[in-house]
Order: sequence, then structure tokens, then C-alpha cells
Amino acid sequence: MNPETEAIFALHHGGKIEIRPTVLVDDLATLSMAYTPGVADVCLAIAADPQLVDQYTWRPNLVAVVTDGTAVLGLGDIGPQAALPVMEGKALLFKNFGGVNAVPIVLGTTDVDEIVATVIAIAPGFGGINLEDISAPRCFEVERRLQAALDIPVFHDDQHGTAIVVLAALKNAARLTDRDLGDLRVVMLGAGAAGAAVTGLLLTAGVGDVTVVDRGGIVSRDRANLTPTKAALAAITNRAGLSGGLRDAMSGADVFVGVSTAQVAEADVALLAPGAFIFSLANPDPEIDPAVARRYASVVATGRSDHPNQINNVLAFPGVFRGALDVRATTVTEGMQLAAAQAIADVVGDELSADLVIPSAFDARVAPAVAQAVAEVAIAEGVVRLAAATPH
Repeated sequence: MNPETEAIFALHHGGKIEIRPTVLVDDLATLSMAYTPGVADVCLAIAADPQLVDQYTWRPNLVAVVTDGTAVLGLGDIGPQAALPVMEGKALLFKNFGGVNAVPIVLGTTDVDEIVATVIAIAPGFGGINLEDISAPRCFEVERRLQAALDIPVFHDDQHGTAIVVLAALKNAARLTDRDLGDLRVVMLGAGAAGAAVTGLLLTAGVGDVTVVDRGGIVSRDRANLTPTKAALAAITNRAGLSGGLRDAMSGADVFVGVSTAQVAEADVALLAPGAFIFSLANPDPEIDPAVARRYASVVATGRSDHPNQINNVLAFPGVFRGALDVRATTVTEGMQLAAAQAIADVVGDELSADLVIPSAFDARVAPAVAQAVAEVAIAEGVVRLAAATPH
């Protein structure tokens, strides 16, 4: 085992998170208040008025990070136990960047009905649900059914976190080059969870057109045997009426977004319009090598931390949940996602450059800005249980 690998395993030894008390129990009086018999008074008060649970427990600042281990990072279907280190890492980032308590929940089932029923059953103890690494297309149904059943935010980060950060970077790339979103045609390579969500949010934000490409070529209305998700994508995309494969989509396109495991040949990259933006987000190997991308693009982004403009979901989900939890939001709307993207983009401000269209994951301004923007929109849209945002 090389030194770098040894350091990684050492960091994970014993897990990366733990629960710490907020009350010091060092005498009998405190013990009797924190537990029996004093706790009974609080329990009875909550039984009489269930809303008090958000005042007298940790629930309003607690998120369940839920997975079945079927689509973990770039590792695929590795199962719930192997997914646990990633879920612990997610919980760590929630706390570190957003001050949000999070508990990893790894499920020993891949059945949609069982996943939905389990999450509904545990939901009374949580202020929000973050779905993670559940494979498409099951993830769409899981999220949709849970959103319909629960009155707390249910957010599939692989979809919406990615979409928020991509939109933020695209907004700044367009601002840098003095272009309007409405003038851009985007090629989306990948039609899974991330591809579908990014496409939807970009179009809502006013992007001119998106051409989605999967293993079968351009996703279009005239393609046979489309899944329901891809049929829905076909109905809102490809306004240019293109057909064929990736090369046909790339020709003259202004933006490339990769959320797949494919590799794109340089000859295809060269077909992009001059001054294009290339966002190759596959990890660890981007769809387009960054060195190749820089030969053809004015702005290059990846999912990697060792290149400029890392599209990292940690820029979104801690602030999104922080803002949603602070106002007891009942859902995360598309308007809240758009506000989050704009807040992330605005953090860059006058520092904007080709190598800085998205802030660093360690920029302390990001999460508070996102939280405030999300909370304000939640209040404006009336999807909250509080009259106004409360500081955390």
C-alpha cells in the first residue's frame, strides 16, 4: 500500500463522523431533566402539540442521507455497506459546510416500494431527506413519491445539486464572454439522473436549446423505445430537430456538458463552435481531457479538484438544506434551485475569469449566500412553516 493510500485508509479508520452531546450530564439533577423523569414533560407536550418537536428536539436541523448503494460515485452498484463511507462523507460535508446534522442511512433493498415505505417510516425523526446514489430510472420514482408523501424537503443531490452548480458555472461563463443563456445550444452527454435534472434546470433558466445524447444517439421524439424519462426529455429538448449521434450534436454547439462514463474524441470536440464552454464532469476521467478541451474552449470545467472550475455539489447541498431547514420548508422548489445557482454565481463577483467561473468549495461565503437565497424564495413561494427566515 503506497503512502497516499495508507493516508486515505487512516483517515477513514473508525468512520468519519460521530454524535456529540449538546448537554453536559454531570449531576443527578441534569440527568433527571435530560432523561427520566423530566423528559416525560417534553414528550407529553409534543404529543399534545406535534409542532413542538421542532423546538425541543434536534429534528429541525437533521437530515437523513439515504442510499441503496446502486449508483455510487463512479463505482456503480457496490451495495449499501460499500456505499457507507460515501454517505459518511456526505454527512461530514453537511456539518462542515452548512452546520447541518446528517445521519447516513444505507438500505438493504433496491425495491422502490420498500425504499419509499422505509423512508416514510423514518421521516418523523428528520427535518429533510437527501437521496444519494440511487440508480436511474428508479431514483426519479423514489424522489417523486417521497415528495408527494412528505412535508419536509426531499432532495436527490445527484440530480439537483449537480444541476444547480452547472447552472451557476454556465451563468458566469456566459457573463465572462458577454453572451446570453438564450443564445446557447448545449450538448448534454448522459441522460441519467444528472443529465435529466441539469437539462431541465438549464431550460427553465432560459438556455436556448439542449441536445441530449445517450448510448443510442440523440434523444429525439422520433426515437423508438424511449424510457418515460427520456421521452419526457425528448419532448422539451432538441428544438433544432437534430438526429444521429454525438458528432451530429457537437457540430456547432456552444456548450458541452458531460455527465457520463463515455470518452469523446478530439475530432468531435473540434466540431464545437468557437469559444465554446466544456464542462466534462465524469470522475476520475473527464469525458474530454482538460488539455484537449482547452484547445477548443474558452471556459473549461471538470468534476476534479486538481483543475480549475471544479463542479462540486458541496457548493449547493449544504446551503440548500441550511436555507430550507431554517424556514421549515416543506419542499425544495425549482425556484429555490434557481436562486441557489444565482447565489453561487454571484459569489464569484468581480473575480470572474476563465479559470474562476465557479467559487472554491472552501469559499466560506457560498453556503450562507445559498441558504439566504433559498430561504427567501421558499418564503416568497409560501412553502414554509415559519413566517420568516430564522438565523441558525
